[in-house]
Amino acid sequence: MPYREYTFDDILEAIKKQNKNYKIDVIKKAYDFAERAHEGQFRESGERYFNHPCAVAIILIELGMDTESVTAAFLHDVVEDTDVTLEEIRQQFGPDVAMLVNSVTKLRKIPHITREEAQAENIRKMLLAMSEDIRVIIIKLADRLHNMRTLGVCSEQKQRDVSRETLEVYAPLAHRLGIRAIKEELEDRAIRFLDPVAYADIEHALSTRKQYREEFIKTIIKRIQDRIGDAISDIHLEGRVKSIYGIYRKMYMQGKAFEEIYDIYAVRIITDTVVNCYNILGFIHDMFRPLPGRFKDYISTPKPNMYQSLHTTVLSREGIPFEVQIRTWEMHRTAELGIAAHWKYKEGLRKNDSKMEERLAWIRQLLDTQKENDDAEEIVTSIKSDLAQDDVFALTPKGDVISLPQGSCVIDFAYAIHTAVGNKMVGAKVDGRIVPLDYRIKTGEIIEVLTTSQPHGPSRDWLKIVKTSEARNKIRSWFKKERRAENIEQGKSELEREFKRNYINLSGEELEQMIENIAKRQHCESVDDFYAAIGYGGIVVSRLMPKIKEDYKLARQQETATLEDYVKPTRRNRSGNTIAVEGMDNCLVKLARCCNPLPGDSIIGFITRGHGVSVHKRDCPNVPEDPAQSEDSQRWVRVRWTGEKQTSFQSTIRIHAIDRSGLLADVTTTLGSMRLMLHTVNARQLKDGNCEITLTTSIESAEHLKNIIQKLSKINGVFSVERTGM
Repeated sequence: MPYREYTFDDILEAIKKQNKNYKIDVIKKAYDFAERAHEGQFRESGERYFNHPCAVAIILIELGMDTESVTAAFLHDVVEDTDVTLEEIRQQFGPDVAMLVNSVTKLRKIPHITREEAQAENIRKMLLAMSEDIRVIIIKLADRLHNMRTLGVCSEQKQRDVSRETLEVYAPLAHRLGIRAIKEELEDRAIRFLDPVAYADIEHALSTRKQYREEFIKTIIKRIQDRIGDAISDIHLEGRVKSIYGIYRKMYMQGKAFEEIYDIYAVRIITDTVVNCYNILGFIHDMFRPLPGRFKDYISTPKPNMYQSLHTTVLSREGIPFEVQIRTWEMHRTAELGIAAHWKYKEGLRKNDSKMEERLAWIRQLLDTQKENDDAEEIVTSIKSDLAQDDVFALTPKGDVISLPQGSCVIDFAYAIHTAVGNKMVGAKVDGRIVPLDYRIKTGEIIEVLTTSQPHGPSRDWLKIVKTSEARNKIRSWFKKERRAENIEQGKSELEREFKRNYINLSGEELEQMIENIAKRQHCESVDDFYAAIGYGGIVVSRLMPKIKEDYKLARQQETATLEDYVKPTRRNRSGNTIAVEGMDNCLVKLARCCNPLPGDSIIGFITRGHGVSVHKRDCPNVPEDPAQSEDSQRWVRVRWTGEKQTSFQSTIRIHAIDRSGLLADVTTTLGSMRLMLHTVNARQLKDGNCEITLTTSIESAEHLKNIIQKLSKINGVFSVERTGM
């Protein structure tokens, strides 16, 4: 793959195009310093590693960023990838550059930390630095942009991982900051690796219509210029084509055909004043027929990322719909560069710029909602949710505009106004009519929150309804402070349910000791604090269960007793004499529910207290890799299938499929045609539009089960069928 070797002349050329005062001597010093530090280092493509910081610096220069940002771009990897220390950076280039470099440097590798936890901590570190100096994220976005441009040389797995993180975190950040050029390029490059077939289809559709599109836009621009030019002087017109990812979202996420996307073609009109913008809108609606419901006024109601424009979709004489965007030059600069425009045209942000502080308040709000949350996976999920690109704009009865992520409900709206409003909420009206609390807000609606003066508080069920992490954390905070006794009882009940579901049976001192150990690991001062944290949602029990099951297994292995205490001669074994235990006759034998072994499976037995021999699959998670070397080796015994028939074994099967009408009927019909007895069936809808069906049926052997799975897999919409241990 060809790559470019950058020199300092390239840096100077980029600077000249900006017509902006840079401290060339400082930038040259950083260039030389980084080149020496990265000497002998190469990227996967084979190019010098130093090319990467040079490319990042040029991206920042093109955005119009200041000398300190460009200097930090050259140095942003030296602390992480070379022997240079942060103190050396501070001494050579000052505290501000050192702060920027430190903020974009990933955390050092921490032992026993998962990939998700590392991602959460790095994102949290970046957001914390952003709240103090927004240049941190602009440097990070430039860094990610060049990495995406050179991602083609990496392994397929790395391409997918980096692209997914780019699409979920970095592109939404660029969108929130209003940096359209970076946002769209990040999205397009990410989807190219995540769905190359769809990317190629859209790219082909655009290229085949390129000549026609160019002629169409040229004709439309001439018509508008001829009509408006005399009435409104000094207007600038240009054509625009929707980004590939923008088209992808509408085609593959909203199910539209290419021809049904009305804003693929667009004309942008730029003028001097806001008054001209609205006058031009009148001319456009007089010249072309506007499509109903396709007009948006982002001038009077700007987007959270500062974007302002008038948008309208109209029909040309040829019957082709196209979008018209109308804005001033100031709006245009902000739309293209977002927050970076303030460095390019205003030499940075002033400390007392209250308007800009208000526009960046969402960063601190995002951080505040994460303070009491220690669950790494949930932190990453909520950050991604809060950075969602699609926002809705609703109004209070007084006309105040509240911006929320798409999919937010009226409870989210109430908590966005104020915590007290959310806590006292008893209902809501949308455009004058009462709506349920799970009503999803649409742009332009007027929402009145109904509250009570009586002592009140949120419901736990609200946690399942709300969209924003801000509302979720405020609800949890209320329960944490106001309902401690209730939280403790709720936590106990939830833990008991999880223990029963995972067949963890302990009592007395053993149970108390296990829960105390778990509470300490979760940094809770007492067991009641642990229960309370579960009750208000601060700790998710299901995510602790793998470690709890491991503790339970160790506790069981440490029981001391003789074999006589465990094995008691008893009636015929429950498996109908289909299993023989080596060295024992006439003992009770049961099939372990954790793995439900079937004839044909490799099995092993475990001598239990008063319940005979429990038979497990050899690859069951509860069986040590080498039972003979385990602490409880004397209790593991050899067992085998005798070959005698048993009327039935029960086995549980889990099916993942597209949620469609008639799916459950197809599953039961397939099982009925095989003359199988169905004991239980449970179906639940998943958030991604799919569903999960769990069923228990009678099975003769492992081979029989294999045939059943093969037939179920052929049902339309089913994409996985698996045997479970439950």
